[in-house]
Amino acid sequence: MLLDRSVTFSDMSQKDYAHPETLVSTEWVAAHLDDPGVRIVESNEDVLLYDTGHLPGAVHIDWRADLQDQTVRDYIAPAEFAAVCSKNGIGPDTTCLFYGDKSNWWACYALWVFRLFGHQNVKIMNGGRDKWAAEGRPLTREKPHYAPVDYPVPAVRRDLEIRAFYEDAKKHSEQGLPLIDVRSPGEFRGEVTHMPEYPQEGVLRGGHVPGARSVPWKTAVNDDGTFKSREELDKIYTAGCGLAPEQDIVAYCRIGERSSHTWFVLTYLLGYDKVRNYDGSWTEWGNRVRAPIETGEGK
Repeated sequence: MLLDRSVTFSDMSQKDYAHPETLVSTEWVAAHLDDPGVRIVESNEDVLLYDTGHLPGAVHIDWRADLQDQTVRDYIAPAEFAAVCSKNGIGPDTTCLFYGDKSNWWACYALWVFRLFGHQNVKIMNGGRDKWAAEGRPLTREKPHYAPVDYPVPAVRRDLEIRAFYEDAKKHSEQGLPLIDVRSPGEFRGEVTHMPEYPQEGVLRGGHVPGARSVPWKTAVNDDGTFKSREELDKIYTAGCGLAPEQDIVAYCRIGERSSHTWFVLTYLLGYDKVRNYDGSWTEWGNRVRAPIETGEGK
């Protein structure tokens, strides 16, 4: 892990997190724009946003085209992941600094996928691209070109460690284990099958997995997209939701992007030991034949 050569006041305010090194301020990023050991990665819901302006030196990793298999609903194979890293000048020891739109939904999603393949050195820029732009920091349309780097093909993908599948979520439901639904309250209650102002994505039924607890992802962030303090997050998840750091927790949303955000909070900011992201989420569960569904407020 690279040693941080500059520590700002805002970085110090994050020291109470379980793994404060994984969350850095815009000031930290500005001081490391030219650090050869850091690769800045932009990943957005809006895949065209990068071309309108991005952090100097940042590469663009498209969550759909670069990280997902194009014919099977799954992630790319280990050899393909190694190729994505290689072409972006990312080596196995490179610190990948992720940021993006939507309060870092997709940045957390990309970080989670990198961890799925075992990449160790990862960080999130607190507040994402909106905070960077609001502070008047530089954006450029110039696309960087890095020499390919040798990235060893990962031996395995860590599906069993940080990823949950339908059968895992069903087991949690049946056994009363912690299931966290991070979608909007309306989606959880089954009043809508998509987020406000978003198109319907083909889910046939609304509601939630029986036994799931509603904890919308946005409760973890401030108005500017930065993460809330350790004390506030503990009130939400540990005290308010009754979660314990040693529990086996599964989080889900619609396709895994918002739940990646919650996975990051629980894993890195609160230090929970076993949190898995059910990336199939509601687009799988809501369409699955004979999958049980609850509507209303639930727990």
